Amino acid sequence: MALVRLQKLLADAGVASRRASEKLITDGRVTVNGAVVDALGFKVEPDAVVVTVDGQPVRVRRKVYVALNKPRGVLCTRSDPEGRPTVMDLLPREWGVLFPVGRLDRESEGLLFLTNDGHFSLQLTHPRYGVRKRYVAVIEGRVAESALGQFTAGIEDEGEILKAERVRLLASNNSHSTVEVELAQGRNREVRRLFAALGHEVVELRRTQVGPIRLGELPTGKWRVLTATEVKSLLPGHA
Repeated sequence: MALVRLQKLLADAGVASRRASEKLITDGRVTVNGAVVDALGFKVEPDAVVVTVDGQPVRVRRKVYVALNKPRGVLCTRSDPEGRPTVMDLLPREWGVLFPVGRLDRESEGLLFLTNDGHFSLQLTHPRYGVRKRYVAVIEGRVAESALGQFTAGIEDEGEILKAERVRLLASNNSHSTVEVELAQGRNREVRRLFAALGHEVVELRRTQVGPIRLGELPTGKWRVLTATEVKSLLPGHA
């Protein structure tokens, strides 16, 4: 069997995301055959070693890929110290090992993937892969279509260049405007920051598509398992 990096094994087992697994390793919390491994880059043969985290054995699990229509007011995290609702509350208890792929902020809603496959998560969230995500935003006030052109040109905010791949005005009146925005970078709260740069507040934000996968008719708060074909279509080179 091929050797894999230790952090990939942990991510595939649903212990944590790839990045969080790297921290577990560097913190000295992971052992391989009884010996602490705290250096990144260590490779193992999954079926030939005993790996533990904080003394608990790690078992590679069947990979699961779930699409969820996240409701507004729900956090994209495994748990919350303040006891607020999280996306994990919407899934079967046996899927407690899954973790969100990327983030939607608390007040946003829409399409969110959850998985125990760290490699899949990395390829959907790292900017170098450029997986496109589509949003529909309702904003306060009337926005000029000409002003939205700044989104595709790029706007500097807090030392970062925020940029939309595509933007389309869907509706507009004196009180509110509805705009569809397509992103590839995935910077923190990017849609809200883009509109804030134009002086508009986002009052509703829904993610409607990731790569080729659309939210469709999936009801708010409900989930479905992605098919093998859908998972493959999301990976770079197949979308």
